[in-house]
Amino acid sequence: MIRVGLYSQDLKLPPLLAPALGRDFQVITRKDRDRVKDLIRDGLLDVVLLDLDAEFGNVEQQIELYDQIADCDVAVIVMTDDPSRTAAVDLVQRGAHSYCRKPPALRELKATLRRAYEHTAMKRELKAKRASDSTQPEAEEPLRCDGLMGSSTEMCAVYDLIHRVAKLNASVLITGESGTGKELIARAIHNLGDRANAPFVAVSCGAIPETLIESELFGHEKGAFTGTTGIRTGYLEQAGNGTLLLDEIGELSLQTQVKLLRVLQQREFTRLGSGRAIPLKARVLFSTHRDLERMIAEGAFRLDLYYRLNVMTIKAPALADRPDDIPLLARVFVDRYSDLYNKQITSIAPGALAALQSYDWPGNVRELENVIQSALIRADTDTILPEDLPERFQEAAAAEEDPDLPQLGSFERLLRDFKLKIAMKAIEDCRGNKTLAARSLNISRAYLHRLIRVEEGVDAIDAA
Repeated sequence: MIRVGLYSQDLKLPPLLAPALGRDFQVITRKDRDRVKDLIRDGLLDVVLLDLDAEFGNVEQQIELYDQIADCDVAVIVMTDDPSRTAAVDLVQRGAHSYCRKPPALRELKATLRRAYEHTAMKRELKAKRASDSTQPEAEEPLRCDGLMGSSTEMCAVYDLIHRVAKLNASVLITGESGTGKELIARAIHNLGDRANAPFVAVSCGAIPETLIESELFGHEKGAFTGTTGIRTGYLEQAGNGTLLLDEIGELSLQTQVKLLRVLQQREFTRLGSGRAIPLKARVLFSTHRDLERMIAEGAFRLDLYYRLNVMTIKAPALADRPDDIPLLARVFVDRYSDLYNKQITSIAPGALAALQSYDWPGNVRELENVIQSALIRADTDTILPEDLPERFQEAAAAEEDPDLPQLGSFERLLRDFKLKIAMKAIEDCRGNKTLAARSLNISRAYLHRLIRVEEGVDAIDAA
């Protein structure tokens, strides 16, 4: 049961709302702000429904209440009439989960409350995990969402979107660099949705020759073209009532894009050499590491197909943008491969961990997994030491252990110095505003901070 705290001065609303929501929701109504805060503090509410109706209360007081509970582990949904809609939008921009019109559409309100509840549950799980990490040297397991791992803010945002779209039949475009886990995100959407017991079929569009892509996707009949000796069931048909992931969708030719667009619009396809239409029952997800909007501008990707597949976008964050997840992921890989290689490795030395966290990770999680495997093979003790890491990590480890020690002559060091100069120049040009500086460099603010922290120490960030 989802516990909904309703803060409203409208006496007619509570007796109407509670029975309308049904048995899955418990509506707790309070007109006193202090009582609402007490309920939140005691963990008795999962979602707060904040009524901004100007006719029944002081909107400024409701906004003040939101500011007082904004940092609590509870999602806030703002209910608004037309005169207070501007205030509601402002609260959403300041961090409220969402807002709904008053009177609300019941079906929409229920869905919004459930999404807010999932958001609250995730925040509480994350807080508990961080508290556990602060008291235990080695956490047992990172926060997970199906096969995904990590408890950083960036990953929790991904988890939230996965839960939002999992039970919907909407198209989802998953973007991100190679090695960030785009297929894992697609599998999580499949496994957490209503199609979990049906097939999950992943197809790499870039790995199929252009001359065979249509046959692989749509299938073909016997004699459809030279060399065909029988009927082939294409991937669209193999997915059945399950999920089809078209990975690297940006690799499709314009000709194939036209045919795929028709399939998505008509929800049917035909095998090559056949005139019989086959209904498309599968949910289709898409992923790419390429910039599709740039490809559209260059004429390499169709705009109408982009709008068809990009109903919702989930961006898989680069590992460099979530360095706090590196210790958790590294520990998982150590546990996974210690048994495989018959090695009794139980920990990672602080110097080695620092080197891992200060690295740029162009290969993302896939590269981290490879590095841990290599270190396990090299290690002679029960701990992975800095010298067990590949050569490119040695300098970073030395810099962490002795920041005053000059590191000269290596390509990696020269490259980091160059990056730091560019970053500091951007910050100077933006008059100290790191958010604007990161945006001007087309990098994340977290990565900009990490550049400064690695090169100049944490104090450089605090003093900026």
